[in-house]
Amino acid sequence: MDSIAIQGGARLNGTIPVSGAKNSALKLMAASILTDQPLRLTNMPRLADTKFLGRLLRELGVEVTENGDGGEQETLFHAARIESSFAPYDLVRQMRASFNVLGPLLARTGEAKVSLPGGCTIGARPVDLHLQALTAMGVEIELDEGYVIARAPNGLKGAEIEFPFVSVGATEHALLAAVLADGVTVLKKAAREPEIGDLARCLVAMGARVDGIDTDELVITGVGSLGGTTWSVIPDRIEMGSYAVAAAMAGGEVRLTKGRAELIQALSDKMVEAGVEVTPTDDGVIVKRDPARRLKAVNVATEVYPGFATDLQAQFMALMTTADGDSVIHENIFENRFMHAPELARLGADISVHAGEAVVKGVEVLHGAQVMATDLRASVSLVIAGLVAEGETTVGRVYHLDRGFERLEEKLGACGAQIRRIKGEDHEH
Repeated sequence: MDSIAIQGGARLNGTIPVSGAKNSALKLMAASILTDQPLRLTNMPRLADTKFLGRLLRELGVEVTENGDGGEQETLFHAARIESSFAPYDLVRQMRASFNVLGPLLARTGEAKVSLPGGCTIGARPVDLHLQALTAMGVEIELDEGYVIARAPNGLKGAEIEFPFVSVGATEHALLAAVLADGVTVLKKAAREPEIGDLARCLVAMGARVDGIDTDELVITGVGSLGGTTWSVIPDRIEMGSYAVAAAMAGGEVRLTKGRAELIQALSDKMVEAGVEVTPTDDGVIVKRDPARRLKAVNVATEVYPGFATDLQAQFMALMTTADGDSVIHENIFENRFMHAPELARLGADISVHAGEAVVKGVEVLHGAQVMATDLRASVSLVIAGLVAEGETTVGRVYHLDRGFERLEEKLGACGAQIRRIKGEDHEH
């Protein structure tokens, strides 16, 4: 398994382009099942997760053609015919988002057999809300040996669905199914994440009728069929926020381009409170900090969008490890999402965790050590801490990182970070 080595102490100065959003790209890829016309997605991130889903789509009969690299990446999806509506365990277990092919397969073919996604390290994240929404739309569901066997013998029907709590995955899944349903579907307590707005707007460009985009009530009027379109994937706000925190941690001045400042507003506000300069630009932000001045400790609580993103909590915790004072971090979205805390402690951080709250007492310096990534967002927090830790930090299990960050070493290295990837065969942990 690969690892990443970071020599701490280098300032970051330069430009980092933000990639397309993983969490949007995956759902847009699933939307390709809904039409027999080509769907062209531009600004496509090249990640382990998009590769996994591409493999699954090919199994189902979708032609997937990748073009371009670097800044102009696009992928063409063409589901002229669905050859199979079976999504096997070995493909779905590698990534939860692949479960979202269920609704589109039902909408297109009236039946599907899709593996349950299996465990996830950051808490339960069950799919029961997804299944309840589909059941309300007339789907007959049975669970058999870890598979969802679903049939819509009379087609999907519009329904009024009120989610018991805000769920990004269930909102997206119900939206994907409802666009071809017969009648009107109302989704109440819908999630409002920008990636959902991106999916909804792409579906509209394909001919769907969706009202209430970016609100907590989506009204979808089913149509008979969808066409193809060309769609640019929204910038990845989590990648953008992660690099903004990295720049704040290391000090220096970094311009983040191909992004959108408003997508990380909650994070920017907290960084400014801590003493970082964050200046919005027309395609991102400039993050600037004088490393000679210590940051102030500030408290954060994760919330659904537009609140502070749970996917940026680990990164912000890393930033607070060397701040002046104590910061309290409340995690309100996922249980069990402080697994990075003991790994940060190996670098010398002082963090105590009680249930959904972590208290970070800022220390003067961190020291390099061997640490291990536990999940996607936690892994980048260890890289961020390694940027300032004295000596060398080695982050193991970086396959987690490759799921959500494209060319991480290249992007940070271009700004002066002393960072390199160690291939699995030449480095034993």
